[in-house]
Amino acid sequence: MDIAPPSTHRPKVGQIVGRVLFHTAYRPVSLDAHVVPRNGPVILVANHTGLLDGPLVFTLSPRPAFFFVKKETFKGVVGWVLREVGQIPVDREVGDRAALGTAVAVLRAGGVVGIFPEGTRGVGDVASVHQGASWLALQTGAPVVPIAVLGTRQAGEGIWALPPFRARVAAVFGSPVTLDEDRTLPRRERVRRASEQLREVLAGHVATSTTRIGMPLPGDDPREISCPRRRAEAERAAQRSDDRPQ
Repeated sequence: MDIAPPSTHRPKVGQIVGRVLFHTAYRPVSLDAHVVPRNGPVILVANHTGLLDGPLVFTLSPRPAFFFVKKETFKGVVGWVLREVGQIPVDREVGDRAALGTAVAVLRAGGVVGIFPEGTRGVGDVASVHQGASWLALQTGAPVVPIAVLGTRQAGEGIWALPPFRARVAAVFGSPVTLDEDRTLPRRERVRRASEQLREVLAGHVATSTTRIGMPLPGDDPREISCPRRRAEAERAAQRSDDRPQ
């Protein structure tokens, strides 16, 4: 059964609110947003380092977009806001057919879908990607627009950290790319090759953008103990354990 695409009204309203909030709290920079096709299906793919990556790209996108957001986030006030602005809950542990079906419906209606193919916050250098974005691109023929998100997490900060007040945060849009598809290959191999092409395009764009605007990636993984913030937290926890009576 075909899924009806959601209305773009909600993300449009969300973008208006997002612009007010970001311009109040930070100094957002959008570069080359004009390269995003004005009409037709588009898949936005961005690197992922900080908590504000999704809201920033959503807000600065020149067209209203429906982003994949992990289903665990759809709770309480945050969940209500995400639903109100039309975002797509996705189960990252499985191939979420409902989320993919909604995204296909958006794209076939000529809309915009946003995905962070790394799957979670990390270094942001796009060392690896999941296959959802490339599967959607091959399924619908939608071009992929790489986006470098910079400044949303400082080195040494954890996954829940926010940038300092009035910090510069940026989204740098890259030229659209249509992923290659050799139909003589099995479907799984086509998706695998398209995913690697997407990874190379996005990783190259991120590397170029960091040099271009002088905003490096944090350089550490907030999930790893090597991250100074995580290491300090672990050391405090160990100290508290040592101080307990035996």
